[in-house]
Amino acid sequence: MNIEQIFQDKSIKAKEKVTTIGDWLLKNELPLEELLVFADNQKASDKATCIEAVEYATKKQPALADESLLAYVTDSLKHDEPRIKWESAKVIGNIAKLFPDQVQKSILNLLLNAENQGTVVRWATAYALAEILKLKTTANKNLIPKIEMLSEQEENNGVKKKYLDALKKVKK
Repeated sequence: MNIEQIFQDKSIKAKEKVTTIGDWLLKNELPLEELLVFADNQKASDKATCIEAVEYATKKQPALADESLLAYVTDSLKHDEPRIKWESAKVIGNIAKLFPDQVQKSILNLLLNAENQGTVVRWATAYALAEILKLKTTANKNLIPKIEMLSEQEENNGVKKKYLDALKKVKK
């Protein structure tokens, strides 16, 4: 079975697609670049599933990522589809430690989503920003005040906790 067949087979549930594709990435049975090219030519829901598969794989093995993936998910943060935004943010959170000096554009795009009306988008954004903050790079000079402001404005406790936990770790 290949990637096109997985998406054409309506008997395969979304989560099963994610784990199957993610496992292919982990086993080097599917090149990451091939998945991203495929994702670009799909409808939003299928593109989101592809990015979720990348999130699944990078959570287990962040080293799968390269700079082109960081650029891809950073650009995907600007997509209209909320699920694409949140899955992209989670990938950035998973891989930021590999690219501490290359996350500036990611930070800018994440901050655009930090006040999104969708709680899941805000939570995933908070996760990614928190992981970047923990890297203690020079970006923190500008990022810490923004995260403090976001945590004060945030009404959802889960999102707020992501910010506050990261701030505590950075200020130790």
